Amino acid sequence: MRSARLTSAYRPAVVLVAHGSRDPRAAVSTEALARAVRRARPDWTVRASYLDHDGPRPLDVLAALPGRRVALVPLLLTAAYHGRVDLPAVIREAEPLPLTVTATDVLGPASPLLLAALERRLPGNDLDAVVLAAAGTRDDAARETVAEAAAALGRRLGLPSAVSYASGPGARSGEAVARLRAAGARRVGVAAYFLAPGLLYDTAVRAAVEAGAVTAAEPLGDAPELVRLIGARAEAVLSEPLPVAA
Repeated sequence: MRSARLTSAYRPAVVLVAHGSRDPRAAVSTEALARAVRRARPDWTVRASYLDHDGPRPLDVLAALPGRRVALVPLLLTAAYHGRVDLPAVIREAEPLPLTVTATDVLGPASPLLLAALERRLPGNDLDAVVLAAAGTRDDAARETVAEAAAALGRRLGLPSAVSYASGPGARSGEAVARLRAAGARRVGVAAYFLAPGLLYDTAVRAAVEAGAVTAAEPLGDAPELVRLIGARAEAVLSEPLPVAA
């Protein structure tokens, strides 16, 4: 019988790459998501890593993996700086390792599974408008994708929708709620375009409730649809043929 270590050497690996946060709740949420992916795909080695604040770093996790094939899944909802710069840098740094490392697409902006996860987290079924609250970014293209996600969520729910950002350019959640209420909405809910809790999430929810929102969603966390989306992203790259050595 092969040892557990020898067997694991033949397993594909999935490394989740989170931004990281000073708020300890964020790492707890990320580890819970990693456990959920691990339960869903016991044939994979699944690890969590962090670009900032928390550890371990992605390169440290990659260096400790026994297998050869790795899918790097960014726990990001937009393709802003971290997706365009940090992830390619990790892959370059991993080139000396005896691994084939491929990054997947980010999780956003508006796949059916992500929209289903947003709907699952949104409490209440008697809303008449919804605000999609996001962390925010200075990247214009990334903000456009968040606005697309807000519009798609509104269509899915059959409700007027608006987008808000807790930082950077764009309307704040309180402003978005106030605009919808001024247009006639009386029961505005806040959907959370956040993967994990933290200061920006708290800021967005507090401002929305102060402006009259009647309910606010928890971050996506380990929602089953998010677990399936991560699995689909990883499967797409792990199923590709390995490059032939020169």
